[in-house]
Amino acid sequence: MNTIIAPSYSLKQLIIYFLKLGTWGFGGPVALVGYMYRDLVEDKKWISEEDYKEGMALSQLAPGPLAAQLSIYLGYVHYRILGATLVGIAFVLPSFLMVLCIGWAYVNFGGLPWMQAIFYGVGSAVIGIIAISSYKLTTKSIGKDYWLWGIFIVLLFFTFITEEENIWLILASGILIWFVKSPPSFNKASLKLLFWPLFLQVPTTVSSGGKLWQIAWFFTKAGAFVFGSGIAIVPFLYGGVVKEYQWLNEQQFVDAVAVAMITPGPVVITVGFIGYLVGGIWGACVAALATFIPCYIFTILPAPYFKKYGKHPAIKAFVDGVTAAAIGAIAGAVLVLAKRNLTDIPTVLIAITTILVLYTYKKIPEPLVIAVASVIGIVLKLYLV
Repeated sequence: MNTIIAPSYSLKQLIIYFLKLGTWGFGGPVALVGYMYRDLVEDKKWISEEDYKEGMALSQLAPGPLAAQLSIYLGYVHYRILGATLVGIAFVLPSFLMVLCIGWAYVNFGGLPWMQAIFYGVGSAVIGIIAISSYKLTTKSIGKDYWLWGIFIVLLFFTFITEEENIWLILASGILIWFVKSPPSFNKASLKLLFWPLFLQVPTTVSSGGKLWQIAWFFTKAGAFVFGSGIAIVPFLYGGVVKEYQWLNEQQFVDAVAVAMITPGPVVITVGFIGYLVGGIWGACVAALATFIPCYIFTILPAPYFKKYGKHPAIKAFVDGVTAAAIGAIAGAVLVLAKRNLTDIPTVLIAITTILVLYTYKKIPEPLVIAVASVIGIVLKLYLV
């Protein structure tokens, strides 16, 4: 019988940590999952390496935003459903309140020229932050395994070229390493792990009337059927809110993405800003709940299987493959972001400087880098151009 080891931290401590991360954690999904690894695995040692890797794998296999799912899973590790629920709320709430305030200012003061100026600097710095976080995550998680490096490279180039994250490639990577390192005997545990993600992708339809119902259904689809990081949800949102429903125009949508990038917490919190523009406070609340509830459900339902069977060699091999693929997809997304955001010499210089500073001076807090980049952006766009 396995001995249950009591956690070295309280649920209150974990909630406070995620409140802080949701308040100060800039850089999007790549940076956020990197912060969780650095703080909870390396520094505090609250979460084991294996639990973190299992959480990363599950977060990629299930639909929804990567960073939010990982936070929910880490809350589940020792404190089960209560921990998952409170940690998820603590992580998302600060940035949600921030985008509500920004949404109010946006509606009442007619646009965000100052915010676009800030984003000019912040967006470039964010690329540097997520690049260094991706580098750390890669070296820590993949090690010297050539099979895993091969998977990482394939997913990196696929994501960069297609500008999308492919769940089937991620699944196939896990199965490949499973067959290579621990050939399956197709017992019940392995079959459950193999087929439950496929079940999650079966679509459903619902008829709805009224704007709030439309918001609820559209953002439920966004949370339930978009896989990977917050980056992956942006094209889906664009197709719905700009092209299909025409709730926002092109500039408003770009501003919404800018809001997500310059606020801390998960990038996908931009749904709160969009919901506010479309339907006020109720629209923001409905959009956020509809997006995050599916990812919450798809994290806690399979979590017991990961906890129960996670030590099995076949499951560990599968998790290693999925993790390598997930990190490769994230690295590819970093390159996509860089291609889209580093459009001139100042933005390239800001990004490179950020990378060099964070690599050389590891104790410098990311919010300080963001603040400096904000000032640089305002000076460049509002005073020198």
